[in-house]
Amino acid sequence: MILEKFKLNGKVAIVTGAGRGLGQGIAIGLAEAGADVALVVSGTTNDETAKKIHALGRRSCTIKADLLKKESVARIVETTVKELGGIDILVNNAGIIRRAPLLEFSEQDWDDVIQINQKSLFFLGQAAAKQMVKQGRGGKIINVASMLSFQGGIRVPSYTASKSAVMGLTRIMANELAAHNINVNAIAPGYMETDNTAALRADEKRNAEILARIPAGRWGTLEDLKGAAVFLASAASDYMQGYTIAVDGGWLAR
Repeated sequence: MILEKFKLNGKVAIVTGAGRGLGQGIAIGLAEAGADVALVVSGTTNDETAKKIHALGRRSCTIKADLLKKESVARIVETTVKELGGIDILVNNAGIIRRAPLLEFSEQDWDDVIQINQKSLFFLGQAAAKQMVKQGRGGKIINVASMLSFQGGIRVPSYTASKSAVMGLTRIMANELAAHNINVNAIAPGYMETDNTAALRADEKRNAEILARIPAGRWGTLEDLKGAAVFLASAASDYMQGYTIAVDGGWLAR
């Protein structure tokens, strides 16, 4: 039966940026489908995500990691394997954004965004893939892209550069890892109700402009990403490689 292919029972997932926002929604969605989840968080965070996962009867572990530091990558993989027994799914969700006019944009704001959104995504994907190859049972890597993987945007040069790179990295990772039965795809969320968009939603004029462009007529919610995440993490997507799915309420179709 087709619904069996969407089940994640017995699978172990890593979700970065899982303490809140899109990462929290994806982590809970994977647990609802049956997965145990390693929650990678930064700084101070509550344990709301872990509590919700445990309430579903699934296991989790919380890993505090600074993705600005490359040495965090090995610890994330090692801790997940030790605590949960392996890695079947990686969701590279963690990301940051810095806003300023292009003519005023600082090198620090460039470097920080590229490090987390692009560099750490690649090296965590590499480390997780090595573990998946070692295990010999394949796996799924899901990168979180953006509308700005397709478009230029304004006042966010490093974010646009990093998210454009996410789409390209998803393709090359898929090309090289397919031989190991590892699927690599991406989700490009549209305009979602998260901390990253709080300033836009608070700006009455900009908020109205954005909503006018979205055929669905609303901002996306955490619930809207669960289906795509479970699909790409499951056997239902076994013949998908290197593709970026837009979950955007129709933004790109406009």
